[in-house]
Formats: sequence, structure tokens, C-alpha cells
Amino acid sequence: MSLIQKGILEPVPEQARYLFFTMAPGGDFTKALVNLRKFIDGKTTVVGIGNWLVAALNREVPGLRPFPAFSKTDINMSATPAALWCWVRGNDRGELFHQTHDIAGSVSPALHLFRVVDAFRYRSGFDLLGYEDGTENPEGTDAVNAAVASGLGLGLDGGSYVAVQQWVHDFSRFRGLDPSKQDDAIGRRRDDNSELPLASQSAHVKRTAQESFSPPAFIVRRSMPWIEDQQGGLMFVAFGRTFDPFEALLGRMAGAEDGITDALFTFTRPVSGDYFWCPPMESGRLDLRALGLQ
Repeated sequence: MSLIQKGILEPVPEQARYLFFTMAPGGDFTKALVNLRKFIDGKTTVVGIGNWLVAALNREVPGLRPFPAFSKTDINMSATPAALWCWVRGNDRGELFHQTHDIAGSVSPALHLFRVVDAFRYRSGFDLLGYEDGTENPEGTDAVNAAVASGLGLGLDGGSYVAVQQWVHDFSRFRGLDPSKQDDAIGRRRDDNSELPLASQSAHVKRTAQESFSPPAFIVRRSMPWIEDQQGGLMFVAFGRTFDPFEALLGRMAGAEDGITDALFTFTRPVSGDYFWCPPMESGRLDLRALGLQ
């Protein structure tokens, strides 16, 4: 798929930064996005545009909507809408630092960088809890079909929709569980990543079995661990051709279907929740025709 931002379908990098921007009142957002394109290749930096920014440009992107709230459950799903999101990818933290300054400078003063989360690849792609992440990810053509929008028209086909959540782990509580209870909560054995056939109904694997939904809820996960001081967790990042599969998965985790909440919530919580539209690429730069930019 030549139109998609290539970083979406590539493996997670060794190092990354997640940049979140808010809008300044009366800012020239058109100029900001035009300037931003000079620093974006879709591979070393993936860009997502939020609903607020699209609305400020008096445009509409089909399928882009606010992050959902699950008010019928006792699980707090925080919605923290941002105007712009950048996933800066690489293997040199110094280079990521300089890229951050270039990007922030290109969109200033219309867009203000208000939050940065540094992330990294742990082992070969593990969560900090010690379990392999993204085991059920679709690959190849299946990944393209799951992550890439099509049939929407020029400036939209080849785009993607991304859900971003920052999860904070309670490591003390998790380590206080017997190892068998830890495995049961995840639904896999940590030692060999094998799925537990007799895991409880609250096990994460059972809550989020993508093929068990109707229609199947396949997404492409590109999550990465993060740490800051003595805190740490997972930046959950899920790309889809729409937000529907993600919302189906999140709703079941929160117990919206049957009242059974995901066992993950006993030792980890999301503290942010954002939706973004990732524009396609055209001739090596972001295709922003859907926003009225040539």
C-alpha cells in the first residue's frame, strides 16, 4: 500500500517519542500543517490529526470522532483530546530530541506541544509486565486490510485511524499476585507465551479475542512501553480502517457487554485516551487534500 504512512505497518522501533499538541486561540492552522509537512516522511514520524483541528479548519473527515466514554461501567476511560499527535520513531534518542524540536517549531505558535511521552522497545517486543505484546496482530495483507482505509475517495484512501492510550501499571500490585494468577489475568503463560485454554472469562486474551466479535475486530497494534521516574506502563497504539474494532474491544474490556471487566484493570489503568486520523501520503508528503490543503 503506497499511500499509507509506512511507519504504521513497520515493526516498533527501538526508541520513540509520542508528541501531543493543543491549539492556540486564533492560530493559523493551515500554515502550521503546511510547515509540518516539510518534516514528515510517514516512516520516521507518523502523524495523526485530531477532531478539534479538523473542525477548526471547517472540514470533516469521515469516521473521525471524539474518544468514547463508557459511563455505564465502573471503569474510568479517560478522554484527553489533542489537536495533533506525532509518533517519532528511531534508534537514537538524541535524534528523536532534535526531531521533536523541529516538529514543534514548525507548527508554532498555532499548535503548542503540551505532552511528550518517551517510549522504547523492551526485549523483542514485550510489555513491562513481562508478557509478549501484539501476539494476535494481523500481518501482511491482513494488516493492510485491518489498518488502511479504502473506498472513501482521494485524500482519504490510504489513511488510517489511530487510538492512543497511556496505561500506568501498578507493579507492586501485580508482583503481589501468585505467578499463576498473573498468567490467568493475561490468559497466557509468561514463560512460553502459550494461551491458557482454561483461563477465566476475565482474562485479557479472552476479553479481546479479535475473531470472536461480529464482525471480527481486527486492529494493528504498535504499542510500546514507557517509563518516567518510578512509574511505567504501556502506550497502547491501535491502527484501524475505522474506530469500530477498537471500540468493540474496549467496550468488552470495560464490561459493557456482559458486566465482566478485563482482569487487566486490577493492576493497570488508562490515564489518557485520544483519537486521530492519519492522512495518507502522496508524492512523499502528507496528503492533506481532505483538509483543503494542496
